[in-house]
Amino acid sequence: MIYMDYELAIIGAGPAGYSAGIYATRSGIKTVVFDKSGGGGLALLSPNIENYAGFESISGTELMEKMKQHASKYVDIHFYEEVKEIVKKNNRFNIETVKTKYTVGAVLFCTGTEHRKLNAPGEVELQGKGVSYCATCDGFFFKGKKVAVVGGGNSALIEAVFLKQIGCEEVYLIHRRDQLRAEQAYEDEAREKQVQILFNKVVEKIGGAEKVGYLDLKDTADDERSKLDVDGVFISVGEMPQNKLAKKMKVKLDKQGYIVTDKQQRTNVKGVYAAGDITGGLRQVVTACAEGAIAALSSTEVLGKKYPY
Repeated sequence: MIYMDYELAIIGAGPAGYSAGIYATRSGIKTVVFDKSGGGGLALLSPNIENYAGFESISGTELMEKMKQHASKYVDIHFYEEVKEIVKKNNRFNIETVKTKYTVGAVLFCTGTEHRKLNAPGEVELQGKGVSYCATCDGFFFKGKKVAVVGGGNSALIEAVFLKQIGCEEVYLIHRRDQLRAEQAYEDEAREKQVQILFNKVVEKIGGAEKVGYLDLKDTADDERSKLDVDGVFISVGEMPQNKLAKKMKVKLDKQGYIVTDKQQRTNVKGVYAAGDITGGLRQVVTACAEGAIAALSSTEVLGKKYPY
């Protein structure tokens, strides 16, 4: 059975998806938002957001909850309903989710990104047993213990400082190069908080019986091996675009796998739009919201609606 209750399907309930849902519905577009989890995207994991106008400082969890409540007043949001396939037929899009099927006139990808993995032995086996991708989520369990953060960008430095602040006994920052990629201010703060930075090191193995107990490290300069005893490891080595559905639809991607759009958030496939982190670029909450709004209004062109601006 195929339901035809909606005109626009938004895939992903993060800042871009919430914003798009609000703008679309207020423009007279019957809209549904799908999310494979509980919404919020990676913004949900930010301990403090201090560059979103109107909030001097707010946690990602709180900001996403506010956006969720706002969007829910306008648009139908189907949490925990993952989209499995989208097929374009004539000028319609048939969507199959884990629950049922839909047909719509336009699709908006707000699928965001996911954490990049180290692909080191032990990473999968010990995930949730000392291996984490979110210091904000799991750091509390390591108070008074030794932990390591793997990465050299802003996010890695922020997580390292956070872990120090909540009372981890020792915090190591492991980076594969001889200098960090993070802004100098973050590096200065990490050193001030006595985060121990280990340059030219890569994790070859995450070891432990039933939980993380140590890391096997290799020096990238001289190949020397060493062992670092830790109780937990937080992996912060970047993000990967969630482009699986878009790729199957032959939506154009750039070399990094992000969806290519024009200024109106159109893709190369008529009726398909994209917004937020999945399009690459600055990857900030404020830009995701703006792109979501633009994409929602742009979809009026294929839905027979009048563009309001």
